[in-house]
Amino acid sequence: MSSSPRLDGLDTLRALAIVLVFANHYMSFVTHEDTFGFVSKVGWTGVDLFFTLSGYLIGNQILAALRAGAFSPGKFAARRLLRTLPNYYVVLALYAFWPPFIDGTRHAPWWQYLTFTLNFDLVPGTRFSHSWSLCVEEQFYFALPLAALAIVRCRRPVALGWLLLAGGVVAGMWFRELGWQEARPPAWGNGAFYTEVYYATLCRFDELLAGVALAMVRQCHAPLWGRITAFGNWTLAAGILVTAVAWKLFLDDHFGHAVTVFGYPLLALGFALLVLAALSPGSLLARVRIPGAGSVAIWSYAIYLTHKQLCVVLAKALRPAGIDPAGPVGIAILAAASALAGWLLFKLVETPFMLLRERYVPAAARQPAPAAASA
Repeated sequence: MSSSPRLDGLDTLRALAIVLVFANHYMSFVTHEDTFGFVSKVGWTGVDLFFTLSGYLIGNQILAALRAGAFSPGKFAARRLLRTLPNYYVVLALYAFWPPFIDGTRHAPWWQYLTFTLNFDLVPGTRFSHSWSLCVEEQFYFALPLAALAIVRCRRPVALGWLLLAGGVVAGMWFRELGWQEARPPAWGNGAFYTEVYYATLCRFDELLAGVALAMVRQCHAPLWGRITAFGNWTLAAGILVTAVAWKLFLDDHFGHAVTVFGYPLLALGFALLVLAALSPGSLLARVRIPGAGSVAIWSYAIYLTHKQLCVVLAKALRPAGIDPAGPVGIAILAAASALAGWLLFKLVETPFMLLRERYVPAAARQPAPAAASA
């Protein structure tokens, strides 16, 4: 396994992301009511928090390697695939062959699952539909290195990088405008909105770009990074405020035109501020270790893959036994089962492949952080 140190603040955010997703899926597929109240309703944004974390972590890794002259696209791709494919293909096999996970649902062409293109024209209700976010991330993992390699060969690459990031934000708003006009909610129903906007790669990269922007500041503007990370608690407060405003807008008018176009960049800003706070040594988010958050963060990918259908299956088994999935006992059982399934997948599948990765595709030697950029 990698010897890279874990940061408590990032682990807390990663744990928060999977808790949000769990709460939303529990409402949407298990109880069909806001079991966890407000958290259930905004829980879909947990995916966006994962995007922001991925944008920063992968962007920082690529930029640091480029600065050191040690970036290998082939090694990077191999390491990412060994990290993501084993768990994913094991769970995909369950959706393909295990009757409780099939459960009469329609499936897309299998090549889309195998190639991480399921989110293209994805119809809500498709089997393993929540893997749409993995598709967006995998596409990002391969697009970002190619873009970075092209930019570093240009004059003034840092300025060009910032220009492209800004252009990406504007392009995302434009694509959502087009998608919203195509779906025209609510006249055509929310399903069309999800297909045209929510699942679509070109409409959903705002948070990934926000994470990359943080990595750009850290790797390319070390003095600025040192100054802004000195105000961690102020950054944390700003992140909470901006995120709360974004949540309120989505709660009030989730499928509205203005919220569709401008709400996602606002959410990306809020989550980017939270990630920045987690990387600021003096902030509460960075200094306070929440018991269990580190473990949940480590298992979060495996939990994400398995929890939705597992909860649906177990809820059906609990009801004849007189256990209400919306009650405290039912919630405790399904939450514990989701954590256990994630832990088992992590231990039995993810860990062995991570060990193989470190043996055959080791990471480059760690480079010292810029003088003012230590997190």
